[in-house]
Amino acid sequence: MAANEAGSQSTLMSMARAERADLAAFLATLSPQQWQTPSLCAGWSVKDVVAHMISYEELGTMGLLKRFAKGRLVRANQVGVDEFAALCPQELLEFLGNHLEPQGLTAGFGGMIALVDGTIHHQDIRRALGQPRIIPADRLGRVLGLVPNNPRLGAWRRIRGLRLRATDLDWVHGRGPEITGTGEALLMAMSGRPAAIPELAGAGKATLAARLGQSH
Repeated sequence: MAANEAGSQSTLMSMARAERADLAAFLATLSPQQWQTPSLCAGWSVKDVVAHMISYEELGTMGLLKRFAKGRLVRANQVGVDEFAALCPQELLEFLGNHLEPQGLTAGFGGMIALVDGTIHHQDIRRALGQPRIIPADRLGRVLGLVPNNPRLGAWRRIRGLRLRATDLDWVHGRGPEITGTGEALLMAMSGRPAAIPELAGAGKATLAARLGQSH
């Protein structure tokens, strides 16, 4: 592995760990009612999102294959949530605290999976609870660069033919009618969260809103 590639992966892993630590600190402040609040992920509460985020940590290859087989690929995430459903919020928080360093599937690509999923899902929780935060600029910029071509998220289908430009950091992607907004709002919109659409502006906004099934 080249030195610069190793450094890049080390940075991804350290960012993923920092994101999880920030999330754990925030979750520790929540009331039992807040844990049951619906998140931005359809059908999932805050508790469900946390369960999903940690549900792949201790699965080996056989465990992954069994989960994918049971969930028939498209429902594998729900299978994981269901397996952790019996844990109370404190137990989930303790599990997260013991897995701040990504393991298993989430450690894939040098921590990229944990960093991207962790940042988006942290916002799924924060936005649902009306408790925004300022994502560290270096972390946000890194995630913004990773999402457009991530095949699992399908962002490319939503943003094709559009130019996205962040107003709070140096990040631009694509060509076409422009959409502007904070890096966080652009991240959430291209990740399929319609709740971020009202925070965006520009000639391309209507197109993105339509692709997310929303009026603008």
